[in-house]
Parts: sequence; C-alpha cells; structure tokens
Amino acid sequence: MSKNNNERAINFGAGPGKLPFEVLKEVQDELLSYANTKVSILEISHRSDDFKKVVENAQERLTELLKIPDNYKVMFLQGGGTGMFAAVPLNMMKTGKADYITTGTWSAKAAKEALKYGQVNFVLPKTTSYTQIPDKSTWNFSPDADYVYYCANETVHGIEFHDIPDTKGVPLVADMSSNFASKPIDVSKFALIFAGAQKNVGPSGVTILIVRKDFIGTAKPICPSIFDFAVIVAENSIHNTPPVFQIYFVGRVFEWIKRNGGIEGMAKLAHKKSKLIYDVIEELKGFYICPVKKENRSRMNVPFRIKNDDKLENEFVAGASALNMIGLKGHRSVGGIRASLYNAITLEEAQTLALYMKSFYKQHKDT
Repeated sequence: MSKNNNERAINFGAGPGKLPFEVLKEVQDELLSYANTKVSILEISHRSDDFKKVVENAQERLTELLKIPDNYKVMFLQGGGTGMFAAVPLNMMKTGKADYITTGTWSAKAAKEALKYGQVNFVLPKTTSYTQIPDKSTWNFSPDADYVYYCANETVHGIEFHDIPDTKGVPLVADMSSNFASKPIDVSKFALIFAGAQKNVGPSGVTILIVRKDFIGTAKPICPSIFDFAVIVAENSIHNTPPVFQIYFVGRVFEWIKRNGGIEGMAKLAHKKSKLIYDVIEELKGFYICPVKKENRSRMNVPFRIKNDDKLENEFVAGASALNMIGLKGHRSVGGIRASLYNAITLEEAQTLALYMKSFYKQHKDT
C-alpha cells in the first residue's frame, strides 16, 4: 500500500530535493500505462511521436512560465551542472577568454573546468570562505570576455544573487540549478541559463538549458556532439536517448507550477518560507548563527550553525529525524545545518521546522 502525504518525511535535503506530492501521485497513477501507449513512460521509445509531444509540451510550458523570448531555444541535456561547466566554454569561448564570478563551491568548480578550454578572469577578489557577494566596486570585468559566468544561488554556502549582474553588454551565463523557477527572471538579460532539475523542478538526470540562438552553432571542434548546442537543437533534445522519464516528470512539474500561481506564486511562497527560518535565527541570535551576510542570503538554502557546536548540531539533526524531518545536515565541506526550501516544500513544512528550532533552543539554550 502506498503511503499518503501525511506519512511521508519532510525532505529538507539540498538535492535531489522534495518533489510535489501531487505530481508524484499523477506519475504513479499513469506509470504502468502512459496516455494511450499501453506501455510505461519508462518503456516508451524516445523516437516515438508520443515522446516528441512530451518534449514539446515541456518546452512550451516552460516558455510560458518564464516568458522566454522567441530568439531562445529550450533544450534538455544529460551530464548535470558538472557537464555544463564544460559545455559552456566548449560552445561559447569564441576567442578563448571568459569572466567568472566565483561566490561559492559551484561557481569555483565551473571556473576550474573552464580553465581547460581557455583563459579565465576571476572577477572577484580571491577568498577562502564564501559568506557574501563582495561589493560591486571590487569587481573586475574584462571588456573583451566572450561571456560572464555566475551561479545565481550557491547551494552549499547559501548565497543568492537577488539582482542580475550588469556586464555592460558582455553575454551573461547563469547556473540557476538551485533557484530555477522560484522567481520571475528577465530571460532576455542572459545569453544562456542552465539548471539541473533535481532541486526545484524534477528528479535528477536532466539539465534544462535556455540558450540564445546566436550561441547555437559556435561550438569548438573538440566539443562532443552530446554537448554541441547545434546538434541538440537540430534534433530537439533527441540526438541520443535522452532521460525520457525525467523530461516527462519535469513537464508535469511545470504544469503543477502553473496551477499553483505560476513563477510569481513560487516566489511569494519562497519568501514566506525562508523568512520563517531566518526570523528564528535572528530572534535567537547567538544560539543559531547564519554566516551569510543578510542581503546575500538564499531563499532556497538556509545554512546555519548552532553555537558552533558539532555535538549540538548532531543532536539537532537526530531530533529532527525523529520528528520525520530529513536532509538537514550541512554540506560536508562546511558542516553545520542546512535547510533547503525548494518549490515543493510547503509553508506548513517550513513552519514545522521553525517550531522545532524554537523548541530545540528552549531545551538546549543553557547547554
């Protein structure tokens, strides 16, 4: 017998993150026979007309949600964000130089990968810790860069850009993996946006790419065909066997987002959820410690320490687990606690965590 929503754990994990229960039920209900095919979506041919419609419907729904202009293409790729760290320079480093804004683990890894294919200018001053986005007066752009790259939300460190960097006309690339579809964005400000699905819009295994058409057909000769934007576009994301189930699921999530207030609805909910948790941290400051500068704090990933005490933090995670809340342990590179509040996390679930944080404080404030 399948569990109902009330019996499921609340998944505050950073990824793969919580999926909308409503969508899980829809997928469950038609898993054995998709539409009129008489086979599972897991068995359907990726060359069939039925699957081509799955791809097209997902593209159309995302285009509608994000108001994507006509001079962009939506693609579905494999390889995750890590694959895109290579795919971006392989397709976009026309003269061999790019600017990277490194504000955390993932943008730093992307810059390291790009160094294999050309010259990287680090826009920000070098740092050994990531707790803020440095003041723009310290930024050092290259006017002749092929593109500027940044990570819109750093999942590990909990740093989010709340505005779009002004690159003075240089094409802008954004890794939006962990805040994708969580707030309205002006797609026309970007040359390329990519996002791993496994945070806000689906299961792991598919990367969503929105690319301006003038960056299609500019790949380096060494670029593998599975990362060549022109090849992917020419066959509408079906050059090789794509992640069929994941694309299908992502399309379902896009429909769920539309039914629940669209991108604007997700943004309002994200603000309310993150405010709940940050308000507790501020109210009980000294016991709970968020290392991130207030104006740079993420709505998606809330990292905090408990008196910088590993023992207390382990007790917090164990106590949360006993109450059916999982995924709260911080990333292994930084430790502490991290609550991820992706689109599928409900306001009630965020309230449950906030109440637990207050209760834990009362029990351990004198420890």
